[in-house]
This record gives sequence, C-alpha cells and structure tokens, in this order.
Amino acid sequence: MPLRRTFITGIGVVSPHGDDLNDVFDRVFAGESSVRKVPVEANGSSCDMLLSPVDFEPGHLIPRLSGRFMARATKMAVVAAHHALEGSGLLVSGAGPAEAGVYIGCGLGGSDQLQDHYERFLADPPRSLSVAGALRIMPSGPASHISMQYGITGPTVTYSIACVSSAVAIGEAFRAIRHGYLDTALAGGTEAQLNPGALAGWRELSVLASEHESGAEASSRPFDAQRTGLVLGEGAVVLVLESESAARARGAELLAEIVGYGVSSDAYNLTEPSPDGQARAMRLALDDASVAGERIGYVNAHATGTLLGDRVEAKAIRDTFGSHADKLAVSSTKSVHGHLIGAASALEAALTVRMLQTGRIAPTANLTDPDPECDMDFVPLVGRDAPELEYALSNSFAFGGSNATLVLRKAMAS
Repeated sequence: MPLRRTFITGIGVVSPHGDDLNDVFDRVFAGESSVRKVPVEANGSSCDMLLSPVDFEPGHLIPRLSGRFMARATKMAVVAAHHALEGSGLLVSGAGPAEAGVYIGCGLGGSDQLQDHYERFLADPPRSLSVAGALRIMPSGPASHISMQYGITGPTVTYSIACVSSAVAIGEAFRAIRHGYLDTALAGGTEAQLNPGALAGWRELSVLASEHESGAEASSRPFDAQRTGLVLGEGAVVLVLESESAARARGAELLAEIVGYGVSSDAYNLTEPSPDGQARAMRLALDDASVAGERIGYVNAHATGTLLGDRVEAKAIRDTFGSHADKLAVSSTKSVHGHLIGAASALEAALTVRMLQTGRIAPTANLTDPDPECDMDFVPLVGRDAPELEYALSNSFAFGGSNATLVLRKAMAS
C-alpha cells in the first residue's frame, strides 16, 4: 500500500493563554507572557512559585457524574478534544468518529489526585478516601475518557515519556494513518503538575527558574545569557489528524500537513542531553519527510531555558543543518507559556501550525542578552512576517534522553 498523506483538520487547546487557538497564537506572537507568581501551600506554609497556570472551568462540557472520575489533566484533555472535534466538523450530536484512534501523551497523570489521596491518608486522624481516587490517578485516564466521552472505539493509547509524550503521540498517530491502519485520530497531550508534591520534586532538581529582575513574566528566558531555568505550566492540546482521502471526501479545511517524524534515544544520561541524539531525531524526521534541510524555514525549539539544555539543542541544530543553520529562524515559545511537560509538544506543534497558516513566526520573548554559545537567529523579542514559510520542524526532548521531531508543511491548495 502506498504511503498516505496526513493532514491536521482540527486543533483544540486549553492553555495558559486561553482556549481559542487564534487568540492564543496572537498573544504568543505578541510576546505576551502567561508566567506569574502563584502561592503554593503545603504543610501549613506557603511560598510563591513562578508558574504558568490555566484558568480552567469545564462547565457543561463534562457531565457531573463523569467528572467525578477525572483528574484535572483528564478534564482539560476532554475539553481540548471537544474543541478539536468541533473545529474539524467531526463532532455530531456530541460524538466523534467511531472508528478513530486516540493517542494522548501525559507525563504524570492525575498527580493532583495523588497529592490529595496522600494528604487524606496521612492526616491525623486519616480522612475518608474517594473510591474513584485510584482511577483518577492513572496516566491513561485522559485517553480513556476521550474515548468514552465521544464514542470513539478505535485504539486508545497513552504515551508517558516525560517532555516528548505528546510529540510521540502525534507522531505515532501520523504513522498509523500514513500506513493505512486508521483514517482519523485524535492526538496530543495533557498535563497538570502544578501541585505541591510535583512542584517540590521539580524544585529539588534545581532546574526551575528564579524571578528575573524585571518581573515574573520575564523569567522564562530560553537562549538568554541570564536564563536560570524552566517555568512549569499546564494545559492540554488535541489535534485531529486525517488521511488526505478522508479529509477531502468531506471537504474538511486542511490546517497543515504532517510529513515527517523522527525519534531517537541518547543512551547517555538521565538528565544531561546529548546533541548527537537530538540531531539524529531531526535527521530521521527530515529523511522520513523526504525533505532537504535547506527547505526548512523555521524550527520551534524545545529550549526550556536551562543553561545546558539550550546550548545542546543549539549545537544539535547546527550539526543537523550545517551552513543552513545560519538561515533558519528558530524560536522557543516556552518563553511565554512555560513548559507544559506532557502537553508541551502538542501546544508547540499547534502554534507551529498557526505560523505556517499565517506566515508569521513567533519570537523568543525575553531574549535581551543572547548567550554567545547559542549563536543563531532566535527571533529575539519581536515576531516577524514569513510569507514564504512552507516547512517547519517542532523539536521535543526529554529527561531519559528521549528525542522526537515533527516536520510540518503548510497546507497547499489542491
């Protein structure tokens, strides 16, 4: 069977910048930061942490009874799936396409519910536990509830690979459609780790940013010499993927095409990235897309704002593209929305789709003092017009040395 083309026909977001992708992109393009200081309470004390939270209320989109069995990450995923299906025109009488697949990435599952469970269990005296507690904690909860909520009976798969979770989910859904296993899939990721237990773990790794002198909103600073670490965020993003024949048969709007996907493992170090592994993922993705590196006009970098991570990625991009690296526009939208862990790749892919659609490249905000060891065009501070942009990469790299790259193409008129 010949390989089939795969298009994105719907995108649903629940993000720190809102739930309308067009508005979210406009705010990201303008360099508007969602990072702020949030009080975090634990063990009777409180401290402010730099976070990028979501103002989220599912409302009528989640039935009350079903919601009792959902963690925050699951609720956000179900709502994002609703927006994606509705935007694609595939939501009919509250249901999605029955034979579709569901491919969702999630790093930690219902960590908020795990936190609550332990607090109740360890209280003196112990407080009553919810019968649904264990079910809300499962990382597979978001994918399962999307399937049940929208009557989707195809494969329901969860990928939990830290920060590449949703990139792999999207990439594997793309492969399933391209090779003829499915015509339609919902793919993306979700994460809600902004609770004391999870945040304490991240803090102990010494990778979280400190507040910048100009304010909390300027504290996520990828590629900047004054960067101090990453800012954790939360949210959910779901993409509707369809084979070309299925999408064109129903006259669907084609938002962008996925043309390549590459994955690799560093096999090197749990927390220290390797430029060789990252470059291998990019090269595999380009080979998979049958696209020469010189045709790529933009890279949405994984760049989280850590000292080592940004330098390693900059080197990996240079190793991959050679002299063309000097002509590439590269930016990190994490500078304004933070790092959404299991949902990060999906949000960044969605924003890259909008860049291809609009011919506008979002900037790396807060990049006022570029690190001399990260010497490329990182689109500092101000977004730019790129009307000729046709191909873009979206990079995702994770603790454990997992790497994933997606190649996206502007949807061309038939």
